[in-house]
Amino acid sequence: MGDYSKALEFYEKAHKIYEKALPPNHPDLATFYNNIGGVYKNMGDYSKALEFYEKSHKILEKALPSNHPHLASSYNNIGGVYKNMGDYSKALEFYEKSHKILEKALPPNHPSLATSYNNIGLAYFGKGDYSKALSFLEKALSIWQKSLPPNHPNIKTVKNSIDNVKKKM
Repeated sequence: MGDYSKALEFYEKAHKIYEKALPPNHPDLATFYNNIGGVYKNMGDYSKALEFYEKSHKILEKALPSNHPHLASSYNNIGGVYKNMGDYSKALEFYEKSHKILEKALPPNHPSLATSYNNIGLAYFGKGDYSKALSFLEKALSIWQKSLPPNHPNIKTVKNSIDNVKKKM
């Protein structure tokens, strides 16, 4: 609903309960910190978002094997914050870590893999490397066209991104 202060208020109440009920490295705390990070990201408070995404990530690194899809999601969230901050090199670093895990965990035409290609393509676009951006965005489009209905918004969005890249080339 966009009422971020209300969301944070309830997350703070939940945090007090979690702190008493769970050990400090419990995976549920990672989910909790990730959700708070998402609220701060949506508010545009990227330093706070990073703080909570990184807290979440540290717990996941200890609790999960290094190739677990939740770690891929965590890397992706951190990459998204860096992208929003305009630090495309740092975003790319985290998007690529996420992608390596997803490539091993998912079949080659999985929509989440397309999302990963899309994110990497957008980071390259932000860096001004339009040929690499185009390559990754086209991979995303190809997978989405095979795995999603033709009117899915991701397909339209990536086509627009491809058009924007081509205009810059």
